[in-house]
Amino acid sequence: MAWSNDELRKIADTDDRHVSPFRPDGKTYGTPTWIWSVVVDGDLYVRAYNGRQSRWYQRPWAKRRGGSLPRA
Repeated sequence: MAWSNDELRKIADTDDRHVSPFRPDGKTYGTPTWIWSVVVDGDLYVRAYNGRQSRWYQRPWAKRRGGSLPRA
């Protein structure tokens, strides 16, 4: 996905936000996760507040491996 310059500017103006990844059913939103974002040379980078321990970070990896996340 390509971000427009206006979208990147709006994101850059707010350095932290909350995102809610979908639960395994793919329809229900999960618990909001606090993330930080930065725009560098037109590219968007994000990091979950809890780093690699964040479910938001782990979800794509679990899905890619065909597994699920451990329950908290």
